[in-house]
Amino acid sequence: MTTTESLRRPFGAPGAEPRRLESYVQGQWVAGSGKSAELFHAVTGDRIGETSTGGIDFKGVVEYAKRTGGPALRRMTFHERARMLKAMAQQLMARKDEFYVVSAATGATKSDSWVDIEGGIGTLFAYASRGRREMPDQRFYIDGPVEMLSKGGSFVGRHICVPLEGVAVHINAFNFPVWGMLEKLAPTLLAGMPAIVKPATVTAYLTEAVFRAMIESGLFPEGAIQLLCGRTGDLLDHLDCQSAVAFTGSAATGKMLKSSRAILDNNVRFNMEADSLNYCMLGPDAAPGTPEFDLFVKEVVREMTTKAGQKCTAIRRTLVPELLVTAVMDALTKRLQGVTVGDPSVDGVRMGPLAGRGQVNEVRKSVDSIARAAQLVYGNLDDFNVVGADRERGAFFPPLLFYSKDPFAATEPHDIEAFGPVNTVMPYRNVDDAIELAKKGKGSLVGSLFTADDRVARDVVMGTAAYHGRLLLINRESAKESTGHGSPLPHLVHGGPGRAGGGEEMGGVRGVLHYMQRTALQGSPTTLMHVTSEYVPGAERTYDRVHPFRKYFDELAVGDALRTARRTVTEADIVNFAGVSGDFFYAHMDDIAAHDSMFERRVAHGYFVLSAAAGLFVDPAPGPVLANYGLETLRFVKPVYPGDTIQATLTVKQKTAKEKKDDQPLHGVVAWDVEVKNQDGDAVAVYTILTLVQRRSDASPG
Repeated sequence: MTTTESLRRPFGAPGAEPRRLESYVQGQWVAGSGKSAELFHAVTGDRIGETSTGGIDFKGVVEYAKRTGGPALRRMTFHERARMLKAMAQQLMARKDEFYVVSAATGATKSDSWVDIEGGIGTLFAYASRGRREMPDQRFYIDGPVEMLSKGGSFVGRHICVPLEGVAVHINAFNFPVWGMLEKLAPTLLAGMPAIVKPATVTAYLTEAVFRAMIESGLFPEGAIQLLCGRTGDLLDHLDCQSAVAFTGSAATGKMLKSSRAILDNNVRFNMEADSLNYCMLGPDAAPGTPEFDLFVKEVVREMTTKAGQKCTAIRRTLVPELLVTAVMDALTKRLQGVTVGDPSVDGVRMGPLAGRGQVNEVRKSVDSIARAAQLVYGNLDDFNVVGADRERGAFFPPLLFYSKDPFAATEPHDIEAFGPVNTVMPYRNVDDAIELAKKGKGSLVGSLFTADDRVARDVVMGTAAYHGRLLLINRESAKESTGHGSPLPHLVHGGPGRAGGGEEMGGVRGVLHYMQRTALQGSPTTLMHVTSEYVPGAERTYDRVHPFRKYFDELAVGDALRTARRTVTEADIVNFAGVSGDFFYAHMDDIAAHDSMFERRVAHGYFVLSAAAGLFVDPAPGPVLANYGLETLRFVKPVYPGDTIQATLTVKQKTAKEKKDDQPLHGVVAWDVEVKNQDGDAVAVYTILTLVQRRSDASPG
């Protein structure tokens, strides 16, 4: 193997010499030896390079990730890893113009490249934000509340999640060389797990360009990410029970990988996101002339032609009321006639080629099968115009629209996916029929519905949700800001049941937890408090003569507590609070009505109890406590009556250091467990308050 430097001209750019792609393994760039796969420009058909992983020690690649990358990531807290992702996103965004040049060789239009490149970088930003907002500044994640396992409360349970200690193998599809990589890397690295990225060969050159930028930044720890441009060889054979595989691609390939001996024997986590026959439905109310009809037509054509239909989320089956079939097909045909196919660098071209000639042959085979059961109503496979390029040399394919007159009898449109700009219109008689047609895809990534009738929306959701990973409900109101049928978002799960693979990607914190082990802890409240760095009800508290509000963030410890003085609630308190707040609810002010209610007599306002408790535990003098930041999980568990005496216990529940900002003093967030009890020792209110507390040092508690 040889090590080379990056060429000055971007891969595939005009004037660039063909070269062999390199893999990045065990800390260095290497060009594989032996037999290689050739790479071609999707527009011109010119040979632009080759790739091979021959000679690479796949076992060594796995061990390097486990021995070097894994420990380095696990030493970091979630917040440190989140800041790392944000810094990387900023670095990549600064170099995005370089990636657009390389992306042109894949046949992508400018908007196609925007979704892939900036959409992928946006996923890093999104997970960086989630990591700082929703996850602790710790190396583990607490999942769910404390479980009481004994009557006396001395034996409790808690779930925590820790990073798996293996390696995550990401096998990506050809259609999104950047987004496909980054949407998997973001949750994986945030979880604290190293990754080996295996892009699809036909567009691996774009993945390699972005990967080079990540390595050059030096932001990720050594061994955190590795890249294989070519075949995976015996890579999967070296995975153990601590490893995970995330696959995107065809259902057939996914099934083959999932049944690998090592995957089965070692119970390797396998997440599969496969191409599927997604539907788009026009509601029975959305007649021509309505905004929903126009939005529907626009969306169907957009999903047919964006990335030349090479999207796992693209619309493959279009379901319309049978009375509207002619109007829909006329409208789709008119809009498709305005789609110019050709070289995306030419003005006016709206759809580029497929990623390679191999895809042209595959899509044509699928189209031939669909054509046996459906009528072609728009497009011509053998006679279509291409602007600015040679149709025979490039990987061009025309938009094709089919019509299946009897979709319940024809199986091909529900079973065969043409992974290109191909769509089949299917009529339905009523909403129940439409739901059954939607389910005939046997599991899909996404379905969409265009309707202004919310009753139809509810029926379709209840009827199809079990078969789909995501449902998009569009009307004239939501369309203004909708991201569209084919856009998976990092906040929501991306995946689907059945044919779609049965997996889930992204989905916010859900995606992170896929790369972590959930473990149940059992023990005493005090032990679990010290293990998890979070106060557990019933754990030992530490009391001090110094009021906790007089202590800096650094001086406070989980379990530090204050038990306040007592206060007896009077009728005057209730009347005065009603006057100040304007809350004259009968249970507080009307003796007769309160007597006939569940309370049996007048009760104090719940918010008065909160205010009175604050008066008991707040230290009024200026000090390290900067501000009240919020209140969570409030429950009023028992009424407080005039004559009752309340007392509050304030306990440090959790600490989270915050990043330094120029206009603020160095501080952290302290979560305080608050329990207010009456004279009988019964809890009347429980909640968590958050305060901003000044820090002396910049040390993280992780």
